[in-house]
Amino acid sequence: MISVPYKQCPVCVMDTTDPEIHIDSEGCTYCKRYKQNIPKLPKFRKNAEEILNDLVSKIKKDGINKPYDCLIGVSGGVDSSYVAYYVKEVLKLRPLALHLDNGWNDELAVHNIEKILRKLDIDLWTEVLDWNEFSSLQMSFLKASVPDCEIPTDHAIVASLYQTAKKFNIKYILVGNNLVTESIMPNTWSRGHSDWKYISSVNGRKKLKTFPHYTFLQTWWRNHFSSIKKERILSYINFNKAEASVFLQQEFGWQPYSGKHHESIYTKFYQAYWLPQKFGYDKRKGHLSALICAGQISRDEAFQELAVAPIAKNDIKNLKAYVAEKFEISIEELDKLFNQPNRSFYDYPSHYNCWQYYWVRFLYRKFIKPLKIWLKK
Repeated sequence: MISVPYKQCPVCVMDTTDPEIHIDSEGCTYCKRYKQNIPKLPKFRKNAEEILNDLVSKIKKDGINKPYDCLIGVSGGVDSSYVAYYVKEVLKLRPLALHLDNGWNDELAVHNIEKILRKLDIDLWTEVLDWNEFSSLQMSFLKASVPDCEIPTDHAIVASLYQTAKKFNIKYILVGNNLVTESIMPNTWSRGHSDWKYISSVNGRKKLKTFPHYTFLQTWWRNHFSSIKKERILSYINFNKAEASVFLQQEFGWQPYSGKHHESIYTKFYQAYWLPQKFGYDKRKGHLSALICAGQISRDEAFQELAVAPIAKNDIKNLKAYVAEKFEISIEELDKLFNQPNRSFYDYPSHYNCWQYYWVRFLYRKFIKPLKIWLKK
């Protein structure tokens, strides 16, 4: 429930469905932060081409005498598909592609991945999650009644990327996260992706024997000391999502989806139905606001898109039936979960409010960061 008077940002389309937002005549928390942070990306620097060439040279040098010099993730979506093309054909790198199969792939996603990788001659490594274990974890999130039920998948993707990179002795992971068009998303809508303590708390006492995961300390180590480097390659180049979509369709026969990340049936269920109707959170507002800030669409165009429901009413029934059957529960049981009182990330134990989080950050800022700076001199 929204506990403050409704208000909408005059610059983008974010609003008080995020209870932590601040809005004034000059914009909101998110579009202001966007204007501060995005210009710092490599592609907006004066020596952008030199920075990219330097990165590519490092990747190629490290990949000498190895079958692959970098790892990319592929989902069948526009961003990851374009990354596959750009890395192989433009940068002339030798990538291995990783796909996480969590049991929810849309058939179109499978076809898109096959078309892109076959034409580009890129090898594919597929990480298949144990369905019984993974579906149990997903159900735990639905039962917990927290907003972001996609956290198990997002966490497993990152864990699988690092595990696969280590398996094939690859030092560079090039991901398709595009900050220009994806950097606006409230914590109240989506938080805890890398927080294994939070995920474990939601899961309860059930054991996760095979689920790919990483701990808080592993995250911290990777961010500061790991030999495996993760780079957002789209932060180095001029990337327009709409133009990329047209290009992929023309060159590879790639087919677009009905919505962002709808290459996963569960994501479609979650983003188009569960999240907006149960919590009142429409992730399209964040995605469209980023596109507005990037100058790729107008605010009026965003309003026109938001005026259309994220999913047709006639499709909701079929989608719910599919999800219920997949989880081996009745539609009535699914509706019962839907009607539970809403909870949030803050209702469960996590590293966010844990002494370990603040203690490790203190040690890093006080001792390790100054040491790293000194060693570089």
